[in-house]
Amino acid sequence: MAFGGGERPIIIKKIKKGGGGGHHGGAWKVAYADFVTAMMAFFLLMWLINTTSPEQKRGIADYFAPASVSASTSGSGGILAGTSLGNEGVKGEGSVKVVEQTAPQAPQNTKDQGPSSTQASSTSASEQAVKDAMAKREDQAFQSAAESLRQAMQKLPELAELSKQILIDQTPEGLRIQLIDQEGRSMFEQGSSKPNDRARVMLRAVSRVVNQLPNRLTIAGHTSASDDGSRPATDWQLSAARADSSRQILQEAGVAADRIYQVSGKAASDPLYPDDPTLAGNRRIALVLLREAPVLPPNH
Repeated sequence: MAFGGGERPIIIKKIKKGGGGGHHGGAWKVAYADFVTAMMAFFLLMWLINTTSPEQKRGIADYFAPASVSASTSGSGGILAGTSLGNEGVKGEGSVKVVEQTAPQAPQNTKDQGPSSTQASSTSASEQAVKDAMAKREDQAFQSAAESLRQAMQKLPELAELSKQILIDQTPEGLRIQLIDQEGRSMFEQGSSKPNDRARVMLRAVSRVVNQLPNRLTIAGHTSASDDGSRPATDWQLSAARADSSRQILQEAGVAADRIYQVSGKAASDPLYPDDPTLAGNRRIALVLLREAPVLPPNH
């Protein structure tokens, strides 16, 4: 149908384009940020697992464990229910203490109870390790001293012929050096406490070894039984006097007086050869370097 004038109307059609979308939007940035945060938390968790001890892991687990929540008096019991005043108040009917304590209380007067069993066992183990190390070091020092005395006996002519009269061994008490008599080669005249030249040479050689170590020293004199097997009472005084004479020679050779721990006479009560207490080898002077630290002088 034609309009007046014979012309058709002009129709203008407008097309509205939508906003930018697809990969040009910003939603992916939020997702990427969440992903990076999750990965950082994951690697942080892995680092904590590798660097913490079992006790620390247990403490962290206890820290994040859900605490028990006590029941509270609610008006309706629904999800949006309120809570009335606590029982501890004047008009309270509800519960004020919502979270109960789940961790055990620490014992009182803990410092009076002493160290725990774990600490005590650790301390005892460390002390035992120190003792073992010191004992090993002391054994090595004793072996070195004994070797020095053996080498001296081989090098010095006056000691070479006396080497069979010196016995060296280690006992639970310490390093023992025994100067023994041989048939026809005694260190003291019969019934006398005065050492002869042979005994003096051996005691001076022993003093050089004794001075290498700081340990304290015991000196004991021994006698042998009589030919009839009897043990005269005077042997106690004789053996003690011989031990004291040996002490004097050692001190003259440089052994400090404060290192002498004990001088005793044992007569024939402790024979070196129990099967035959009358043998000349039972007459001897026994010196023992004790397994202990020396006593310091009073001015130290």
